[in-house]
Amino acid sequence: MNVKGKVILSMLVVSTVIVVFWEYINRNPEVGDSSIQKGWWFPSWFSNGTHSYHEEEEDIDKAKEQRKEDEEELQLSDWFNPHKRPEVVTMTGWKAPVVWEGTYNRAILENYYAKQKITVGLTVFAVGRYIEHYLEEFLTSANKYFMVGHRVIFYIMVDDISRMPLIELGPLRSFKVFEIRPEKRWQDISMMRMKTIGEHIVAHIQHEVDFLFCMDVDQVFQDTFGLETLGQSVAQLQAWWYKADPDEFTYERRKESAAYIPFGQGDFYYHAAIFGGTPTQVLNITQECFKGILQDKKNDIEAEWHDESHLNKYFLLNKPTKILSPEYCWDYHIGLPSDIKLVKISWQTKEYNLVRNNV
Repeated sequence: MNVKGKVILSMLVVSTVIVVFWEYINRNPEVGDSSIQKGWWFPSWFSNGTHSYHEEEEDIDKAKEQRKEDEEELQLSDWFNPHKRPEVVTMTGWKAPVVWEGTYNRAILENYYAKQKITVGLTVFAVGRYIEHYLEEFLTSANKYFMVGHRVIFYIMVDDISRMPLIELGPLRSFKVFEIRPEKRWQDISMMRMKTIGEHIVAHIQHEVDFLFCMDVDQVFQDTFGLETLGQSVAQLQAWWYKADPDEFTYERRKESAAYIPFGQGDFYYHAAIFGGTPTQVLNITQECFKGILQDKKNDIEAEWHDESHLNKYFLLNKPTKILSPEYCWDYHIGLPSDIKLVKISWQTKEYNLVRNNV
């Protein structure tokens, strides 16, 4: 083919391409539309795909931002106001809050923890006659007042599962019952619970809950025991000693004991009837206390107040991140002084002559 022929053929090809492209634009208004001149040469499926991709990016960014907000740590100042109760101690020397009625904002706490979808565990031991005397009322009241509106697992340790009372639990509540070995002395029952709690945390509790409380069975809930009590490491002020001077506390004063606290030392006297925190922290509490108990056994000594003496030594060395006022574990035999605004849990009558005869 000569040069002239090649030129004519090239012109025909170019003309055909222009005509076909012009027809394509006319039949695809989204390409020809002047409002989207950028990228007008892309086919419609690619353009739409690009648009959707940007929308997905925006959605992902929004989701990340929301998740960041949800995961933001709740600041103490957001929910706690120590100045609301000037007549009592509301802040420790190490800046841990002492929670009293009126110092916390429950609405802010509810809003924060609702996003976290937390589960809270509660361990309780009942052996021998403690089952008949206390367990049913403890569980019934806990079902009504403990962490209302949030998932709860009750871990119930008994020495005879056949005597476990039948309790109808509310929504979001469940329980697990474990049979434990009976001990000959009530002191050993009290001290061995530290070992048992630690074993259960390692075996399963650490995978099941976000926070864990350990409580004595001979008490009853009287009002909401709520989110304001949650923390890394939570201690309970003992009702009879919360106004006393540390040198008056019934700490273990014998140097031979692992629970020994000398005069001149101490912050508060803590009640072993309630303690808690994250599973990791509670595991550390129970392991260290049990270690002290074993050391005392080896040295043929028993701390004055058993596991409570060791708990006080632990919290002296490892300061709790939150302390609960005596309103959370009150003994009405003291009366009802003006600084006790709302009792959350009260002691049951201590019928030791009946329930401690386990031999």
